[in-house]
Amino acid sequence: MRLLKIFINNMPRFKENIDIDFITKQRVAENDKEKLFNVFSNNYTEFYTNQAISFIGLNASGKTTILKAISFVINLLNNEALNNIKSKEILNDLSEGEKVTITSFFYNENRVYKLETVIEKKINPVDNEEKLIITEEKLWEKDANKIRTKKSLFDFKDSDIRIERNEKEQFLLNDVSVMIAINKEKQSNFPVRDMLMWTNHNMLNILGKFPKELLTFLDPSIEYFKCSVEKKSADIRLKFYGSEEIILNRPSEIEKYLSSGTIKGINVFMNALLCFIEGGYLIVDELENHFNEEIVTTLVRFFMNPSVNRNGATLIYSTHYSELLDEYERNDSIYIVRNRGGIYAENLSLILKRNDIKKSEAYESGYLEGTVPVYEAYMALKKVLSSVRIGEDEEENE
Repeated sequence: MRLLKIFINNMPRFKENIDIDFITKQRVAENDKEKLFNVFSNNYTEFYTNQAISFIGLNASGKTTILKAISFVINLLNNEALNNIKSKEILNDLSEGEKVTITSFFYNENRVYKLETVIEKKINPVDNEEKLIITEEKLWEKDANKIRTKKSLFDFKDSDIRIERNEKEQFLLNDVSVMIAINKEKQSNFPVRDMLMWTNHNMLNILGKFPKELLTFLDPSIEYFKCSVEKKSADIRLKFYGSEEIILNRPSEIEKYLSSGTIKGINVFMNALLCFIEGGYLIVDELENHFNEEIVTTLVRFFMNPSVNRNGATLIYSTHYSELLDEYERNDSIYIVRNRGGIYAENLSLILKRNDIKKSEAYESGYLEGTVPVYEAYMALKKVLSSVRIGEDEEENE
């Protein structure tokens, strides 16, 4: 299954609707096609998805919240119970009775689908426990061969409703999507590797025997590194060239021997490898944390390389690193995130019409608006820092 678009209405903390396209928004030239994934083609046109989607913005602009919203939707589509989804916290500020509508578009086996899910928060008067429930849900379906344009791809007004949620049907839990029927019928889902919970906890979260080439790329001094979890306690063996083998029993002990960049590199690249096999989605917050420029750009390039990314896996990530934007030849896979009276994300292709303008310079110059610290705030901070004198506060307090 392939995501084509996510649209969310009335999400707490957001100023506007969330509108994220996985399908390309700009025209696809012949030389663009090798870095994109062809979802499907028919007699009228071809449809491609971007393989690396970036969300960039200032601190506290809402980048992490948007990634959590995407993670929430993917887990919803994988028929995970809403109240078990880790990123459900994005709905914590939802008032009782207030509704959020999530509209998802996806492709599978020459069919295009639209799923509209209405979610509401209910509070149990007995124990005051809050729960998310699905109050309304409809799934539309249409033949991909009959779609003539990108605009018509998302038009379902003449399409039949495949499934409509019915409160009388007791077999379906009120926090599980009707997608459970489609996933079961198609024996398919949206493979996702979600690394959001590891943003602030840089410890090894995947065990096994790691490719020698990966270890050499991250740290050339490592001879081998392997972890076996067949026994109750992990059997971790690490060896540096010219040194004795190190044997460990707990993954947390690895931090004493490997750098934070090597640990994160193993985590991210191993999850990327699994994504390449599954053709799934890898979600990483603050991609550049613990990494140098070479490692970050290498990962993005791998997702754009069809010889590496053969099954159309998609990297979805946030970053503060504006130079990374120059790795993209297109603008439609970049979202500028701002927080002005609420979070909103704007696709760069709607702001910057030309692909040949250097994206990092446009971002850093303030041309895109809201992408550099406010000048007044900068001057106020400069004034405070330049006026501080050591010992003055102590003298005043004596």
